[in-house]
Amino acid sequence: MSRFTIGETDFELDGRPVRILAGALHYFRVHPDLWADRIRKARLMGLNTIETYVAWNLHEPRRGQWRADAELDLGRFLDLVAAEGMHAIVRPGPYICAEFDGGGLPAWLFRDREVGIRRSEPRYVDAVTGYLRRVYEIVVPRQVDAGGPVVLVQIENEYGAYGSDKAYLQHLVDVTREAGVTVPLTTIDQPTPEMLAAGSLPGLHLTGSFGSRVPDRLATLREFQPTGPLVCMEFWCGWFDDWGSHHHVTDASASAAELDALLAAGGSVNIYMFHGGTNFGLTTGANDKGRYAPITTSYDYDAPLDESGHPTEKYFAFREVIAKYAPVPDEVPGLRPAAPVVETPLDPGPRLLEIAEALGEASDHRGMPTFDDLEHYRGFAVFTTRIDRGGPATLTIGEEVRDRAWVLIDGSPVGVLARDAHERAIVLPDASGELAIVVEDQGRVDYGVRIGEHKGLVGGVHLDGEELTGWRVVPIDLDRVVETVEQAQADAPAALAGRGWWPGSAPTAPRSFGPGPGFATATFDLDGPADLFLDTLDWGKGVVWVNGFLLGRYWRRGPQRTLVVPSPVTRAGENRVVVLEFEAFADASLRTLAHPELGHTEV
Repeated sequence: MSRFTIGETDFELDGRPVRILAGALHYFRVHPDLWADRIRKARLMGLNTIETYVAWNLHEPRRGQWRADAELDLGRFLDLVAAEGMHAIVRPGPYICAEFDGGGLPAWLFRDREVGIRRSEPRYVDAVTGYLRRVYEIVVPRQVDAGGPVVLVQIENEYGAYGSDKAYLQHLVDVTREAGVTVPLTTIDQPTPEMLAAGSLPGLHLTGSFGSRVPDRLATLREFQPTGPLVCMEFWCGWFDDWGSHHHVTDASASAAELDALLAAGGSVNIYMFHGGTNFGLTTGANDKGRYAPITTSYDYDAPLDESGHPTEKYFAFREVIAKYAPVPDEVPGLRPAAPVVETPLDPGPRLLEIAEALGEASDHRGMPTFDDLEHYRGFAVFTTRIDRGGPATLTIGEEVRDRAWVLIDGSPVGVLARDAHERAIVLPDASGELAIVVEDQGRVDYGVRIGEHKGLVGGVHLDGEELTGWRVVPIDLDRVVETVEQAQADAPAALAGRGWWPGSAPTAPRSFGPGPGFATATFDLDGPADLFLDTLDWGKGVVWVNGFLLGRYWRRGPQRTLVVPSPVTRAGENRVVVLEFEAFADASLRTLAHPELGHTEV
């Protein structure tokens, strides 16, 4: 068994100085069948350590319902790191930011609006304690002194940018040590005096997060960490994208020069991100600093290993720098091959409102409940009521739309209310019939004061100033979608004749895309499993499944144009696609491209 410690000037493994050359790789952003490939490619770039966050909201989607299997098998991920002969750094938060839904904090935690956030509040602390103990059940037997790969564990995450509750930090340390974690504990903050002072405790090793001005950053860090190794725990070599912005890239040679400066100064590093991966499903977070900005499905991050797991110019530039300071394997990974190109028509499916009650558990409410009132923490919900005002009237949301709402009367679209445009009111040309509002949670805020906010139509719904009541609500269970849509299509001629999906009453009438949110399907054949780049340029806004696997959101707004379909999701022979489109197809076809298109890089 080995012993990993912090010496007077260096990290030490069994008494010998060692430099950490790490890369960030989030297991929850990579298909589990591809974990070993990504870890191996990190070693081939010259790295000796893999760092990962732990996403509390994925592991415990509802309180007490713990998951650590399949794509959330953190233990297996760490075992694969060990099998590659590498070390591991685990950063369990509980808050991780990471441009991830809610910063990794589970939404159920904040159903009680009075619960604390990242501070010594009893209800919050109790939940965090239970979470950390479960994580450490996985981590403790995989520490380096037990023959495993884990050499460092982080306490909280950039806490100095949020708060300064030292008792809270000390509680996290106590829980960590009591659970059996023996490896050194670290903190991370941007290297400013204020943040380093607020986010640290005696006995924790302070590290920094930055991607430029290396000498200045290290000098500030050294003031607060006078002994031991200097560590950049997040060396920012790229950046994330949000819908409606541009695809962020950084110059490979400039990033390599900053990495060279860091290593020349004797520093240890964790490259954030080595491989960004994908926000599969509906796991994207959002920022709100006056304008709500939801994160794209792609988390490519302009990282050395691109979203589909292939080396970029930055990979080779970093590899060349690392080779000046540490041994680098001779082997290099191959470049990204052209992906199969597919094109096939989309087949119209049922409208969302036609099958909504088969997609979730309906309930009746006098007033407008939030998603959180319904214990529905991610995705979409349908709200319906009858109105009989007649003539034009103004529909108003009391406080805020969170985050996008499609308004329909008798199944026909009236318009959209969007949070990012601060919209709360819309005119109904004829306020009579069945009012339906389809609401999308586009991602919970992951940074700042709006962490923990509730989702939905907050503050009620009013018509010409009078509150609307008598709501029928269906939270959409995304796990039911594929089976329900395929069954609806099988039953379509008899069950849905004359209801908008099949125009006319004859079962043989040609199908068409009706008004409002609805489904489409397609099938295509492959010779064998392969990475694909699904082209969404001519689609509007929605989500898509391939062989039952929810890839994530697409949006014509961009910048992202293609969705990565990882090879383990595909198969030889027939592959099946289901699309939920909320707006309209400019071209009702399914296409894949030979290479990814993540959008324009200049504004």
